[in-house]
Amino acid sequence: MYTKDGESYFIVDAHIALWDARPANQLNIHGKQFIDCFYDYHRNLSPESELWPYEDYLYYGGERLMKDLFEDGYVDHAIFQPARLGAFYKTGFGQTEEAFDLARRHPDKLTYNHCWDPRFEQAGLDQLRRDAERFGLKGVKLYTAEWQGRSRGYKLDDPWSYRYLEACQELGIRNIHVHKGPTIRPLDRDAFDVADVDHAATDFPELNFVVEHCGLPRLEDFCWIATQEPNVHAGLAVAMPFIHTRPRYFAQIIGELRYWLGEDRIQFSSDYALWTPRWLIERFVDFQLPSDMTEYPPITVAQKKKVLGLNAAAMYGIEVPAGLGLAEPDPVAV
Repeated sequence: MYTKDGESYFIVDAHIALWDARPANQLNIHGKQFIDCFYDYHRNLSPESELWPYEDYLYYGGERLMKDLFEDGYVDHAIFQPARLGAFYKTGFGQTEEAFDLARRHPDKLTYNHCWDPRFEQAGLDQLRRDAERFGLKGVKLYTAEWQGRSRGYKLDDPWSYRYLEACQELGIRNIHVHKGPTIRPLDRDAFDVADVDHAATDFPELNFVVEHCGLPRLEDFCWIATQEPNVHAGLAVAMPFIHTRPRYFAQIIGELRYWLGEDRIQFSSDYALWTPRWLIERFVDFQLPSDMTEYPPITVAQKKKVLGLNAAAMYGIEVPAGLGLAEPDPVAV
């Protein structure tokens, strides 16, 4: 929980990871390229006081994660969104067993989402069913630009993707988080295009499609899709740190998202450990739009509370303690 100026905010960090990118886990040069690109994002978009040494960044472990999020970072609940990247890392990039063990030990603080890849076809579909039972999945994280064999990406509207989405619907996995954001070396930019979200969201209206990184740098394309698809949501991972380096750009992002989607379909994410949540939360609570950007209305405290936690809590059925939700309107005044 974060408190400022008499207001308390229930915080759900909707996109975190626990990764291992140490050289011993790198399968090839692409594993080093990937984590180096991650570190460049961290180094270029963070305040100097928040920079990590490169060696710490390669692997930080569960103990540090718990401290950075829940002791120092104001977070009340966080959701793992793992990337497998099996073509680059021996045991995968996101560490399934370590992350799931943390979630089992701290179910009040952590939710574990898993991943699938439709290019594994029937064998992967069978694995998804086993994973849904083992992990108690409420959501999955998809990386459409991930490499598999000679393939360098897939689309959500591919035939096998639809079979997996049908299985998610059947298994009660309602929250489909999709990385549709900036390219990460060596992945291909076009494999993160947002157009396939439009098809899938139309054909699976009972599923929530959370577009992580809100489609950046394709913000306009994403907004035009999301405004007509009420089950499409925006995740602010990667967008958030621009509040430090490019505050006017961040103002444009949050302004456009509120204009097209409204404040009920936007979720705060630190993208830990690209960035730690503490400074992002502090900056967002203090943030106001530049006075000359009059096409966007001011951001209210209630809107910030929704973005910082109440929206994701509603999506995942996370209990919000009394007093940390939004005040009920006065029926007489209404």
